[in-house]
Amino acid sequence: MTTFPEWLDVQNGADVRGLETYTNGTGANAPYRFITTPRDLATYVHYDALYEAYLNACLILLGMRAPFDPGIPFQDPDVEDKQQGFATFGGPVILTLVCEVATRALKAMRYQKFNVHSRLRPEGVGGLIDRYLTIPNLQDGELKPIAPLVEALRNERLLDRVNQFNNGQSYLLPMAFPEGSPMHPSYGAGHATVAGACVTILKAFFDHGWQLPLGKDETTGRYIAYEPNADGSGLVEVLLEQPLTVEGELNKVAANISIGRNWAGVHYFTDYIESLRLGEQIAIGILEEQKFTFGENFTMTVPLFDGGARQI
Repeated sequence: MTTFPEWLDVQNGADVRGLETYTNGTGANAPYRFITTPRDLATYVHYDALYEAYLNACLILLGMRAPFDPGIPFQDPDVEDKQQGFATFGGPVILTLVCEVATRALKAMRYQKFNVHSRLRPEGVGGLIDRYLTIPNLQDGELKPIAPLVEALRNERLLDRVNQFNNGQSYLLPMAFPEGSPMHPSYGAGHATVAGACVTILKAFFDHGWQLPLGKDETTGRYIAYEPNADGSGLVEVLLEQPLTVEGELNKVAANISIGRNWAGVHYFTDYIESLRLGEQIAIGILEEQKFTFGENFTMTVPLFDGGARQI
């Protein structure tokens, strides 16, 4: 989508999905690797099921036997409690709510898209900028309102960099997806709203301060973790001063998935950050419903993205 004919073809609904290529293979023949570049992450959020990352996180935490929030009942030894949570305070209800909150988040986000904001996608703005710069008689006509934006981008030399990347052919926004953005308005971001909602559910039900069971380096006493190497072909060991916690890792997942859609070119930063907060509020509403259903024995502390906390 870096030439105007390609861009216009996509705007008119051309189905060019699945035409992207990958190093050392294409499509199903491309080798898997660890996510290590912005384009890697953009590829993940191109093909993921919308709540996939958070369902996986929930399954991982349950598999690790991560403790639940201290306010959730029936966590004492069975000889004392004589019962377990299961469908009310156990794994099944958490797994169910991760799915339930995702669909509620999508409905709330679609209302914002179509009934409130109707915000133009970044690729659409790129099209206006390209026409403004390549057809001079439009600059004092219907495209005059975008003049301040063009000048601001010029001052940051961003337009020169985009034009250079596009081999001098256009000022269009290069896209990670051949088919460009989804054909609905930009705000809110579905991935970010679902991320905020699902991660808030997980941070509420699990003990968000629980430290992941990492090993320690014998020489330095630091915590051992792993990150991808430069080409994503493997993992390398890194040493951390502080342990990893449930809250920190879940916040990281939510941010990465949301920012991945920004890096793909289909969203703005404000789409990400405001939608994340929207999803958080939707999840809090569901948790308050749980409080009403399960009674006063059910309490939890919900850590918020702004660093605060909410008591349910």
